[in-house]
Amino acid sequence: MSADPVLLTPGPLTISMRTKESMLRDWGSWDSDFNQITARIRERLVDIVHGRATHECVPMQGSGTFSVEAALGTLVPRQHGHVLVPQNGAYCQRITRILKILGRAVTTIDYAEDAAVSPLDIERALAKDASITHVALVHCETSTGILNPLPEIAAVVARHGRRLIIDAMSSFGALEIDARTMPFDAVIAASGKCLEGPPGMGFVVVRKSALEAAEGNCHSLALDLHDQWVYMQKTTQWRYTPPTHVVAALDSAIDQYLADGGREARGATYTRNCRELIAGMSALGLRSFLPAEIQAPIIVTFHAPTETKGGYDFKRFYNAVKARGYILYPGKLTTVETFRVGCMGQMGPRGIGGAVAAVADVLAAGL
Repeated sequence: MSADPVLLTPGPLTISMRTKESMLRDWGSWDSDFNQITARIRERLVDIVHGRATHECVPMQGSGTFSVEAALGTLVPRQHGHVLVPQNGAYCQRITRILKILGRAVTTIDYAEDAAVSPLDIERALAKDASITHVALVHCETSTGILNPLPEIAAVVARHGRRLIIDAMSSFGALEIDARTMPFDAVIAASGKCLEGPPGMGFVVVRKSALEAAEGNCHSLALDLHDQWVYMQKTTQWRYTPPTHVVAALDSAIDQYLADGGREARGATYTRNCRELIAGMSALGLRSFLPAEIQAPIIVTFHAPTETKGGYDFKRFYNAVKARGYILYPGKLTTVETFRVGCMGQMGPRGIGGAVAAVADVLAAGL
């Protein structure tokens, strides 16, 4: 294991040395070699969801949330757009907040933090309200690790003739999303997630016809996906200064991703990590928050330990695990005390077993 702690988080992740080394070169943002990197990334990201015939990839500077706001602001019309947002966690709620700030009409369906979105509820809402134009779904709700049933929901939305926008921040590249069989207008993700690049670049894979129809929709100059796309098509360049080192690193990370076997291999690795993690933590008496049937192999929420000296304190627990080489993630629930452990990234030779051993050592010390 490296001297740096392993990040057991859902992004940023611990990335490979090869990916880190790819950031040692400086690039000119208008240079033709750099523009070729951008073009290659865009093509490969579309190919990951088998969308070459129908979709375009528009990259965007900033964290994943920048791209979520860009997609919502660009694709949802200002005057007649109305978005249905099923909410079962913090990132669904963030979508709702963005829409309200943008002045777009929004309707929510609210769920408990341990319940997956129901396709039947989406069916009923769309049948009831003909003014709804879009559904915005978080595929994997990172605040808990819930996997929402995307294929079934996509089918419902398509059957009602509405548009689907998918926040796939924590699933793109590991869990199946296939544009050939799963109708969607946009899928949104970022560099620092399942593709295992550094953070700093988001992207939206958008249906070309939806992108063409979106001119003038956006509330923002910098976050206008249509304008970014048109400029890239004409010049091969980004409109404004791109995160050059992050782009180059993502290109390297995608090279490694494809060489390792692509989505199927990455998803299988995370699934093995998830199973080993839950089994190992269970042996320590730590219960996972979600039932297995809705647990995504991305991040696992655990109930806080109860047998600790002076009661559980996350900061003390976190620091003790960090001292043993691993970075945990705080819980994001409002109802119970939890912490989260990611299943993603380059975990070193000890892998998940090393993380479980570190937690075991901390618990044995009563911290």
